Amino acid sequence: MHNPVKFRIFYNQTIFPELMRLDKQRRRMLRRIFLSLLLMLGLAALLLYIQIMVIALVAVIPFIIYIYYQFGQIKKFKQEFKPRVVELILDFIDDGLLFGDLKYDAKKKVSIEKFIRSNIFGARPAIYDGEDYIEGRIGDVEFEMSELHVEEFSRVRSRLDLVFKGIFVRAKFFHPLKGSLLVLPKDRLPFISNALKTYIRHNGQPMDAFVRHRKFTKPYTVYGTANTKVGELLPNHLMDFILEARKKTGEIYLSIFKDNCYIAISNEKDILEPKIFQSNVSFELVREFYDDIYTALYIGEELDKAH
Repeated sequence: MHNPVKFRIFYNQTIFPELMRLDKQRRRMLRRIFLSLLLMLGLAALLLYIQIMVIALVAVIPFIIYIYYQFGQIKKFKQEFKPRVVELILDFIDDGLLFGDLKYDAKKKVSIEKFIRSNIFGARPAIYDGEDYIEGRIGDVEFEMSELHVEEFSRVRSRLDLVFKGIFVRAKFFHPLKGSLLVLPKDRLPFISNALKTYIRHNGQPMDAFVRHRKFTKPYTVYGTANTKVGELLPNHLMDFILEARKKTGEIYLSIFKDNCYIAISNEKDILEPKIFQSNVSFELVREFYDDIYTALYIGEELDKAH
C-alpha cells in the first residue's frame, strides 16, 4: 500500500491539477468580493458626496446581497474542498491489491459506543464530534475510521478538557484474539488513568517485562491479560514503525479486545482544512493526511498478521 514515489506521481498527475482548479475557484471568489466592496464603497461615497442619502442607502443593498451570496459560496467551497481531496487519496489507496472498496462519508463518524468500548481514554464525552468517515477492508480485516474531536467535563475545574483529537480506527479481525492488549503512552497516563484502572479491574496486568524492545517501553507501557502473547502481537518491526510514525503524526494508542482492535492517532491540527486567503496547493498538506491513514491501516494489518 505504502509507496511514497508512486504517491508523489499520483499527486502530480491527479491531485495537483484538482488543487489548482480549486485554488483558481478560491481566487475568483476573493476577486468578486473585493471588487464588489470597492464598487459599493465608491458608489456610496459618490452619492453621499452629492448628498443623496436615501438613494445611497438603497443603492448599496444589491451589493450587500451579492457579497452575502459570495460568502455563502466560500462556506460551500470549504465544505467541498476536503471531501474532494480525500476521495482522490482514497482512489490511490483503493488500487492496492489487498483492499476492498473504500466508502467515504464526509459527515459521518465512528460511533461514540465504539469509542467508549475501546477503553483507551476512559472518558464520558460531553462533546463528541467527528467527520470524514472511511470504511472498507484490507485483506481479512474490516475497518472503519474517522476524525474525532472529544471533550469531557473536567474533574477538578469548571470547564471542558480535551480528551482526544485525531484519527480513530476500529478494525475487526477474522480470528478473535485470545486475551486482550492495551498500549498507552506513558506521558498521557495521568489523563487516562480511569481507562487503565478499569482494565486492571478486568484482570489486566503490566506486560512491559515481556517486551524486549527497550526503546519502545521508554515512551509506551503495555498491559495485557494473562493469556496474551505480547511478544507475538508486538513484533519488533511493528514497534519500530510505531516509534517512527509518532514523530510524523502524533501520539498513538492501541487496544485489542477479542476480534476488535482500536487505534487512536492524535493530531491537534485541522488536517486538510482549506485556507481562504492563501493557496492550498501543497503536497505536504495532502501527504500529512495520507500518512495518518496509512499509519492506522498498517498497524491494524500487522496486528492481524501477528495474532
